Amino acid sequence: MSLGRRPSEDINDVEILECATEPAVIAAVDKKPFDLIILDGEATPAGGMGICRQLKDEIYNCPPILVLVGRVDDRWLATWSRADAIVAHPIDPRALVGAALGLLQTQAHVS
Repeated sequence: MSLGRRPSEDINDVEILECATEPAVIAAVDKKPFDLIILDGEATPAGGMGICRQLKDEIYNCPPILVLVGRVDDRWLATWSRADAIVAHPIDPRALVGAALGLLQTQAHVS
């Protein structure tokens, strides 16, 4: 919800796909390309950091991944997961949008 439908003038309408389980995330990423993946590092039973590491290991040219962590001190674990960016709880909508836009703009320059 923080991203909204158009988080920036440079970005067309955002399509958001929500997944509730690890198998749903993996299936979605296998089916179509994404410009950005946002994962909840605190999800259970499979946390977003573990899913992030799996995606980075298994997907050639994996899209950037933003991981939401429970606290700032969890940054080291997000680094282990190879997340491209993190945002810590409590989620600041501006920080989330800024991190997402930074990754999307980086992705646009790479593509």
